[in-house]
Amino acid sequence: MKRNAFFLAWILLLFGAISVNAQQIIAHRGYWKTDGSAQNSITALMKADSIGVYGSEVDIWLSSDGIPVVNHDGDVTLNGEKLTVQDTPASTLRKVKLSNGEPLPTMEEYLDAFSQCKHTKLIIEFKTHRTKEREDELAEKVINMVHERGLQERVEYIAFGLHFVQQTRKLEPDALVYYLNGDLSPRVLSTMGLSGFDYHFNVLYQKPEWVKEAHALGQKVNVWTVNKPEDIQKIIDLKADYITTDEPLLIKEILQK
Repeated sequence: MKRNAFFLAWILLLFGAISVNAQQIIAHRGYWKTDGSAQNSITALMKADSIGVYGSEVDIWLSSDGIPVVNHDGDVTLNGEKLTVQDTPASTLRKVKLSNGEPLPTMEEYLDAFSQCKHTKLIIEFKTHRTKEREDELAEKVINMVHERGLQERVEYIAFGLHFVQQTRKLEPDALVYYLNGDLSPRVLSTMGLSGFDYHFNVLYQKPEWVKEAHALGQKVNVWTVNKPEDIQKIIDLKADYITTDEPLLIKEILQK
């Protein structure tokens, strides 16, 4: 009996240590480095969910006619012509084909697919627009879509623009909201009521003390986009909470070792 109790205590201690130290993985633009997938595609989202990562990141723009659409770059190419996403109606953007043959998705379609996911969270990046009015419109529309589907507990928000993160915090006070640009300390972000920072790994190589400072302030730390084994190990050693990557299975393997 005593042996069983000791064994149980040892198992609980082991798993407790793992849960304290393990970083979480976020698939950058979904899990797209696999057959049949493409960056920011619905397939990439579903494949991220299938491998059980913490989050799947996605980039959002507002079309010229006010429809939130999914794309990373500020422009797309259709029939050899380069089009600016902000200046193009959604009906035209939908004709753009991703590398896996899927049409460029609207946010409505993306959220409908995400509602079927079982494991991953959705990390929504609001792309910087020309005017604050357009950014306000995009943030409000996307957050309303999230609420209409009851997904607010499963969605987090990130942005390079200060206006975007402040507006998102205003519209969604309970959401996790992170700043991407790399130029503000955790203490400044704390005064803004943000959940933490999501900075490029080079920022933390220059200011590793920001990780401890953020944790002391109750913030979380995410790092992007970490793909090489040597960088992955450095970020693990820095004890960042989340690692955004194009190589989610590689990071899983390194963490398991």
